[in-house]
Amino acid sequence: MGSANTYRLNFILLFVALLLCTGINISLGSVSIPLEETFTSLFGGTLENTSWDYILWNYRIPKAFTAILVGSGLALSGLLMQTLFRNPLAGPFVLGISSGASLGAALLIMGASLFSGLSIFSFVNDVSLAIAASIGSFLVLMAVMVVASRVKDTMTLLIIGLMFGSITAAIVSVLSYFTDAEKLQQYIYWSFGSVGNLSWSQLSLLLGIIFIGTILSLVSAKSLNALLLGENYAQSLGVNLKKSRFYIIIATGILAGGITAFAGPIAFIGLAVPHLTRQIFNTTDHRILLPAVLIYGAILMLLCDTVAQLPGSANVLPINAITSILGAPVVIWLLVRKRKMVF
Repeated sequence: MGSANTYRLNFILLFVALLLCTGINISLGSVSIPLEETFTSLFGGTLENTSWDYILWNYRIPKAFTAILVGSGLALSGLLMQTLFRNPLAGPFVLGISSGASLGAALLIMGASLFSGLSIFSFVNDVSLAIAASIGSFLVLMAVMVVASRVKDTMTLLIIGLMFGSITAAIVSVLSYFTDAEKLQQYIYWSFGSVGNLSWSQLSLLLGIIFIGTILSLVSAKSLNALLLGENYAQSLGVNLKKSRFYIIIATGILAGGITAFAGPIAFIGLAVPHLTRQIFNTTDHRILLPAVLIYGAILMLLCDTVAQLPGSANVLPINAITSILGAPVVIWLLVRKRKMVF
């Protein structure tokens, strides 16, 4: 366990790293913009090159903020799930909520092949996709909450959540089989994930979603610490398990469902960041971990997005692939070096 001064220093370093990664992410792209010009624009200055201003404020800055929100939200929801189930392999998608969002998007994109008579399936754009994915994740979340109210064992809830994910994945597979190549390609492209498609109004909505999920998580900090010691011990400390589980699942559903709706299903961040954060801070206290994973998740997502946009090239790699390719070896190295997992 670290001291208060150590924690303070770690948070200062993480915050400085976040600012630096944000500046680098915004500066690099198909058009290279000097870092000092980027910070000048960020802090209200005017640039002589008006095209740089347009690129920064209409594309790169919204994309960077989206990456920060997505990384923070996924990391936080991953921490909640790992603590609730006391399972290091749990992530934000174990309850099937992300799969529900994917099903909503799949029905909108590929549903026209099966339901050609309904005009609703002919309007596919970023907004309609976000709405469809949100509805899908909300319906699965409601189903999970109904099950959670009837099941006392947390492990049973985990298995049922995985079954929800399997069911939705099976339906998506059926839709994929019957749809035409163009629609299938459109769905696959969505499933790659992206942080570069949000407008400022959509970004504001995503910010509200992350804020609500974060508040619910912070309220649950004491319960999360108690749950690490087991449900029986948590009850002996006066923790209302049913109420705590409800808050944690709702927070995870809001975060994972909202992020998937706006940015697509993005893997690895929610699974890995909590482990990386525990290694750095060497603690299991959620009063420290909750704010730490928010910052760490944002940093990692910004780095992955910077690599994905291939600076100097007009091509952009799938963010989903980069998060796993870059992140997985880091986690493996850290765990091998530490020889044990802090959990």
